[in-house]
Amino acid sequence: MTARFALYYAPELIDPLHHAASGWLGRDADSNAPCAQPDLPDIAAITSDAGNYGFHATLKPPMRLRDGVTWDELLAETTALAATIPAFDLPCLAVADLDGFLALRETAPSPALQALADACVAGLDHLRRPPDADELAKRRKSRLSPVMDANLVRWGYPYVFATWFFHMTLTRRLTEAERAMWMPAAEAHFATSLAPSRRVTSITLFSQTRPKAAFVIAARVTLAA
Repeated sequence: MTARFALYYAPELIDPLHHAASGWLGRDADSNAPCAQPDLPDIAAITSDAGNYGFHATLKPPMRLRDGVTWDELLAETTALAATIPAFDLPCLAVADLDGFLALRETAPSPALQALADACVAGLDHLRRPPDADELAKRRKSRLSPVMDANLVRWGYPYVFATWFFHMTLTRRLTEAERAMWMPAAEAHFATSLAPSRRVTSITLFSQTRPKAAFVIAARVTLAA
């Protein structure tokens, strides 16, 4: 199986943040339709990688399903898991510099966010096909810490549990000069859409049909009330 599936947080379609982010990245992850981007130099290249993944925060990172596991099983188990997790208020978000990348980050700690990510990683792991040697080698190019490498071997991804952090990627890695231009541009673009408070009431399954294809929203699953 070449398809991959991931469990993400993504704003609801009626949330102004969905519209603002789709425009910034140049693609609506729900419809997979292109969107007009702001009139900024090289924005298509700056946002290309992030746009291919769709606007999201990772909960359970992209995975291939074990042999014999079907989409229907993945959806059913995700639905069952979501029913055990209460909805909660998301902290306010802001544009932040994340080791050279621009991303939306929470402005206050959220134990509920951490608990959601932890539950998604552990609760669906029995459906995941382990990464092959090439995937492990690719991840290890990032010079992982011993804890991250152990996570990679056990969970298929370095950034889980204590090494996980909430972020919604907006750009590729930028130079210092690029950050000086793109940070205020992103802050201005998202200012209005970040103002309203928002509640996390669902989690979202994204799918990628083949390598390098865009990730698209396959299903939204409601959390417990």
